[in-house]
Amino acid sequence: MANLPTVKQLRYLLELHKALHFRKAADACFVTQSAFSSAIKELESNLDAQLVDRSNRSVVFTAIGNKVVDRARLILDDLNGIAEISNVANKPLGGELNLGIIPSIAPFVITRIIPDIQESYPDLDIGVTENQTAIIHQQLLDGELDLLLLALPYDLLNTETLELCDDPFSLAFRSGTKLIDNKRANFDELQSNSILLLDDGHCMREHALSACSKKNRERISRFSCNSLFSLVQIVGSDLGVTYLPQLAIDGGILEGTNVEAHALKSKASRKIGLAWRNSSGRADEFREIAKILQASLKR
Repeated sequence: MANLPTVKQLRYLLELHKALHFRKAADACFVTQSAFSSAIKELESNLDAQLVDRSNRSVVFTAIGNKVVDRARLILDDLNGIAEISNVANKPLGGELNLGIIPSIAPFVITRIIPDIQESYPDLDIGVTENQTAIIHQQLLDGELDLLLLALPYDLLNTETLELCDDPFSLAFRSGTKLIDNKRANFDELQSNSILLLDDGHCMREHALSACSKKNRERISRFSCNSLFSLVQIVGSDLGVTYLPQLAIDGGILEGTNVEAHALKSKASRKIGLAWRNSSGRADEFREIAKILQASLKR
């Protein structure tokens, strides 16, 4: 029977999987490269399996190496959950909270939700990271983040989610545009190549696509943007139309522009929700925070 790996070995393995570079992974673990490499070799010896293919320029995980990484992540996640249970019991809703938020939500809510949370829980030290859903989800699984505020639906492995509110879409266009008949708001007569969306990688692109009828999907422009603010600027130049979530509209994204928004007859929307690791010992805390966020977002 293979010897059981140590927690240190598993942590080193996950860091190597993240960095795909021995020196960078060793630096991240605050050990010498030789000590780091020895720990990985010892792990492979204990498991009697090669986990990593090594060369001077690259690190490639073997098939069994990737399987061990997946299991190691779950094991360390469970261990962190045990520690969290103890911390919560000693000091509920205190200490650090690392929150990840997606770019199509963050600019419109941070100045509201953070003060609201801190007013209710002044001992909570909140850090915020803004990035695309896939990135902050991975950071959550890696233990770098504790909680995510994001748009649903989205396929999130090993997480628990809680919906906070609906966020309906409106069609945004320049006032007086000829791209659509805005007097009748007949969106089914959009011109070819006229619908602007966010770049691939933004979950709101998929949510906006769901707001399009099959007929309208054929009118999507090949031009895309990396932020809602860029989309609004381009729409204001009458180079296209776009779909905006109500959260952004309420957050003032159209203030000072010549862009207006009309509600969609389909009432298409996305869901705003929270997500955390299945194994987290802070689930009850996060549900309490959810109550504050629901009140804050409705205001």
